[in-house]
Amino acid sequence: MVKNESNLNANALSKEMDWLAEVLDCRFQNYFKNDGKFDSIRDIKPPPFKRHKSKFAEFIRNYDLSFNERLLVAMALAPHIKPELLDVFFIQNSTFNRGFSEFGGVKGLNHGGFLPTGETVMFILAENKLSARFLLHDLFDGGHILSKLGIITIESPNSGEPFLSGKIVISREYVEFLTTGKSRKPNFSKDFPAKLIDTELEWEDLVLPKKSLEQIEEIQTWIKHGETLLDDWGLRKKIRPGMRALFHGPPGTGKTMTSCLLGKLTERDVYRIDLSMVISKYIGETEENLGKVFNQAENKNWILFFDEADALFGSRIQTESSNDMFANQQVSYLLQRIEDFNGVVILSSNMKSNIDKAFIRRFETMVHFGTPGYTERLRLWQNGFSAETVLEDSISLEELAKKYELTGGVIMNIVRFASLMALKRDSNVIKLVDLILGIKREFLKEGKTL
Repeated sequence: MVKNESNLNANALSKEMDWLAEVLDCRFQNYFKNDGKFDSIRDIKPPPFKRHKSKFAEFIRNYDLSFNERLLVAMALAPHIKPELLDVFFIQNSTFNRGFSEFGGVKGLNHGGFLPTGETVMFILAENKLSARFLLHDLFDGGHILSKLGIITIESPNSGEPFLSGKIVISREYVEFLTTGKSRKPNFSKDFPAKLIDTELEWEDLVLPKKSLEQIEEIQTWIKHGETLLDDWGLRKKIRPGMRALFHGPPGTGKTMTSCLLGKLTERDVYRIDLSMVISKYIGETEENLGKVFNQAENKNWILFFDEADALFGSRIQTESSNDMFANQQVSYLLQRIEDFNGVVILSSNMKSNIDKAFIRRFETMVHFGTPGYTERLRLWQNGFSAETVLEDSISLEELAKKYELTGGVIMNIVRFASLMALKRDSNVIKLVDLILGIKREFLKEGKTL
């Protein structure tokens, strides 16, 4: 099946590249005033793909791409699948003994071929007509569907250089999808500072007070019925799309695990934002880094999880310097992106009081993850141990749950330690002495004594 799908995509893309080759040949023949087969590139019709079953053909049909849009996609794909097609742009201007300015394009650090820029696409499509060039600017607008969905973007050029001198970039995800038919999940990197997270636990493993569970189920209900509420019930004009939630409480109380379980239950990917990679001291980079995540996440049904959001969304600084003003601008930008996001955003904070009050009212729901009570602690102890182990007779989980006010994360650290000690003895028996030692170790981390 996979092989057949790859063959179908290869067939469709071969036809699309043949069309691109004809368009380029026509454009160059006309530009250098040679006799050509066609008077205009518009006379060269792209492959119809009306019934073709490839992912590429489906992509063309789903978005009803125009001639201009298909040319843009083909140019963005060419360096990835048929780079030699663009070698024609390396032709030298004999008058100045260099390349032609109007061709645009750049040469990569490792890629030996020609990498098209916005100027390259303009050269082909505008055909030396200034009025056509101005109309074509919509292709590169952030509101265009190809840009809005993060399929094709134009890189920001160096400061002071023309906007269209930026490289045309197609996302790696779409290169993979349009060539192999498989949807590739983006990798954590400086260009995508978010990490896909999941859990092997199930919803039944979640140990929280009833009130917190009810609030989390509200998020689950939104994920399931939000589109119906907005569209079928006609409330899109009256309420914001998406869901913004604040998970607040001490470390180890289940905020990350709950986010993962929400994703698992609703079949959505959960991406944790690495704030250390998002926040930058350089002007504009924080917005750019975060923008990469939001642009990719838009219309993907992802859940975005901002861990330890206090660092980013804490109380805004009193403006005393240009740096303070810049920091507040960053926060305002982030808040706006979160408000405009049509998916689910979860912010995790150790303390609700750390979050600026101006932000609090923007959340649709706030869930408190407090230190578990006796009932929850007992369940955590009971569920924590492997089925391959046995507890020695002196261990009373009821007593441990009653005596020590511990979070779920801390309890699992103790279970892990005691289990390793059993394995070290070549045994499967969990000893009370190891559990007590594990508790002491966890207390010492927080500067407490048993």
